[in-house]
Amino acid sequence: MTYFLIIAGFALLLVGGESVVRGSVALAQRLGVSPLIVGLTIVGFGTSLPEMVVSVNAALVGSPGLAVGNVVGSNMANILLILGVAAVIAPIAVHPSAVKRDLIGMTIVTLIYVTLGMMGQIVFWHGVLMLIALCAYVGFTVWHDNKTNDEVAGLHRGEAEEMGVIPLRTVSIGGIIVVGLFAVVVGAEWLVTGATTLAKEFNVPDEVIGLTIVAIGTSLPELATSIVAAYRGHSDVCVGNVLGSNLFNLFGITGVTALFAPLPFSDKIVSFDLWVLLAATAIIIPFMLSGRRISRLEGSILLALYVGFIASQFIGMSGMPS
Repeated sequence: MTYFLIIAGFALLLVGGESVVRGSVALAQRLGVSPLIVGLTIVGFGTSLPEMVVSVNAALVGSPGLAVGNVVGSNMANILLILGVAAVIAPIAVHPSAVKRDLIGMTIVTLIYVTLGMMGQIVFWHGVLMLIALCAYVGFTVWHDNKTNDEVAGLHRGEAEEMGVIPLRTVSIGGIIVVGLFAVVVGAEWLVTGATTLAKEFNVPDEVIGLTIVAIGTSLPELATSIVAAYRGHSDVCVGNVLGSNLFNLFGITGVTALFAPLPFSDKIVSFDLWVLLAATAIIIPFMLSGRRISRLEGSILLALYVGFIASQFIGMSGMPS
């Protein structure tokens, strides 16, 4: 039953998350919303909806370690797994001017998140400030990109265009969104229940399950979007998705979750995983700022690093308390 809940939860999160994002994009297009705003908000952050619902659910049921692991693990998956897969499909090349601002923003947010984590926990007022900062960043980005219409704006519009058009009536599109939201909520409930049960059965800490199984599962929408974009030769959209998702994971998901319960960081997260997150972030900075391609070989190396990261989570697990 535990494995059924996990697999079914993943399936509902993937289908539901995809339905919500595509339905919301289609609805926004019907209402005449700018593709720039659609790309920045609905696509950039909407693909992180599964992570948010899972993290909030985990905090509410008394498993905050799973919520923390989910955020850190999802960002690791975005950088190493998603960029790695995309680069193996088609080498990734972006114009530095198109990603510089979001890259700097993601790096600063990562440093702040790691600093708070090193202090032991993220609490309610941290979450409030995170959400205020995120809203201010998005607001400034929309204002600036609408004003300048530069390469950055083009990148965000490209994220919206990758979603395509749903040839349905507005009412039908609304129904898709509602059903998708329901699927995400139910999927999150099943996944958290299955994951916490699995952790207890195998005497594995909640945060390890969050860093691995849950993080991979909730990153499936970003992975699917990036694979499609890579096959179409739109590698820059993959980068935009990753940067936007990482920003939202660290400040949006953590911020919202911290409103419901404090998020403590275990000794393992503080002494190992946060440092690995910093290292993974540092790896991609030179590529983004120099405009140098991430080749298929380098994409394979990113994938190998991710496999190593996942494997490292289970080394020495025997005898560890749950």
